[in-house]
Amino acid sequence: MHVMIFGAGYSGKAIGQLLSSHGCRVSGTTRSIEKQDALRDCRIQPFQFDGGELSDALTAELATVTHLVQSIAPGRDGDPLIRLFTGSQLKTLMPKLEWIAYLSTVGVYGDHDGGWVDEATTLKPVSQRSVERVEAEEAWQALAGQNGLPLAILRLSGIYGPGRNAFVNLANGTARRLVKKDQVFNRIRVEDIAGATALLAELRQPGVYNVTDNEPCPPQDVVAEAARLMGMEPPPEQPFETADLSPMARSFYGENKRVSNARLKALGYAFRFGDYRQSLQDLWSNGTWNKAATQAF
Repeated sequence: MHVMIFGAGYSGKAIGQLLSSHGCRVSGTTRSIEKQDALRDCRIQPFQFDGGELSDALTAELATVTHLVQSIAPGRDGDPLIRLFTGSQLKTLMPKLEWIAYLSTVGVYGDHDGGWVDEATTLKPVSQRSVERVEAEEAWQALAGQNGLPLAILRLSGIYGPGRNAFVNLANGTARRLVKKDQVFNRIRVEDIAGATALLAELRQPGVYNVTDNEPCPPQDVVAEAARLMGMEPPPEQPFETADLSPMARSFYGENKRVSNARLKALGYAFRFGDYRQSLQDLWSNGTWNKAATQAF
């Protein structure tokens, strides 16, 4: 298996490191030369790609790719890879390609007033970035269909893990306990994103899957639990309505839903970190909460 990860950032590095540990050949892209060493540390062969043209070296690498993971967020101009791989270009550039994964977001479901959603729920995105995700999902479904390739769409909830979590925010003094009545969010440990991707890749499994934890909960509860484990007082609760927030931060609270992961479990995936309490305990007791990804995965 030769895996190419376009956009090997926080999640992409975790995916690449896990697949490398399984004996796969893994390549990945980053926008800057400075970040290439971090990919090497995760046993990912790095290539520079800024969303525009493919370099000669990257084009040559694509010739042996069997599994493609697309982790680059779309913009107002759409998904950059769709523009590059339109029509027959996908198979021309990757003649050995057997399976595609597109990393999307649970934001595509929009707001459901705290109700449960699953992969069959009608999409009604609220924010512009979620609208762009829906468009990208549809574009990848069309492209995969045209080329007769299985496509897995992984809809991710709020991503956290080593170096990116409530402990870090508390230590930095940036943690907040914003309270909005009946608001809940799902979240997902980055290692479970990697594990789910690895399972789907091994099976060459198509379909849409929510990659999310078992327990949607109010966000202030996660901060309070992290503070308890750290042995410190949590920050005071703040009403969401009067909090000073950026437009993007405020927009997240405009979507309230509980996301089911039953479909992924039915396929056989066992979540390593099923709820935030177990996960925070792991990060704290193992001392990985403030580690760089390459030191912790």
